[in-house]
Amino acid sequence: MVKPKTEEEIALLRENAIIVSKTLAEVGKWVAPGVTTARLNEVAETFIRDHGAIPSFLGFEGFPAATCMSVNDVVVHGFPSDYVLKEGDIVSADIGTLYKGYNGDSAYTFPVGEVDAATRKLLDVTKASLYKGIEAAVAGARTGDIGHAVQSYVESFGFSVVRELEGHGLGRKMHEAPGIPNYGRQGHGPILPEGLVICIEPMINAGGRGVYLARNGWAVHTSDHKKSAHYELTVVVRRGKAEQLSTFDYIESTEK
Repeated sequence: MVKPKTEEEIALLRENAIIVSKTLAEVGKWVAPGVTTARLNEVAETFIRDHGAIPSFLGFEGFPAATCMSVNDVVVHGFPSDYVLKEGDIVSADIGTLYKGYNGDSAYTFPVGEVDAATRKLLDVTKASLYKGIEAAVAGARTGDIGHAVQSYVESFGFSVVRELEGHGLGRKMHEAPGIPNYGRQGHGPILPEGLVICIEPMINAGGRGVYLARNGWAVHTSDHKKSAHYELTVVVRRGKAEQLSTFDYIESTEK
């Protein structure tokens, strides 16, 4: 059931969103060649707990870590590990919180050191497609309008949309209705009511859209092993223009 939130609930979701946004920025300070993804996970978990929240991913349906750390051809749900980041890699940090009974959820793909031009283009286009999706998230529109906005933008650059995974509603549960695909047709899908809180999260591949599930049952890889980027923000559907709850401003204000 697609259910909008009250302004009181949105205020609590906003608090979570700010914690998640600041956690991602803290992780970003540590992203560098020679650092393990396990270390990034530790930084995130410590920051979340120091701010009075709980890392909601830890133990969720058996997930073994506080964050998802997805490197290069891992689209999402990568396990933090002893993998040592190297120059030219990319790593998607996907982070969730539970605070005052509500959830926060956001993701950002960081370049490790200097990346090549093709990788930079993938990152830039994927992030821009997220904002295209947000522009479409207005009261009275449909989920297909968001998906179409993302898909039409990224495909114009020759990139591919992962179709097996999607964004979602957010509230007391980490994943609520409706699903928010990153592809679709305008005017199709559930109607977006004012006050609905959703996570829009393009997962975009440099190559083909095919993916497969790793043996661990979690990590999703690109079938052709080309890189994939992932960005996620939480927004409130409003009339005329969506309201962002999470933000990349904390990350990008510290980037050189």
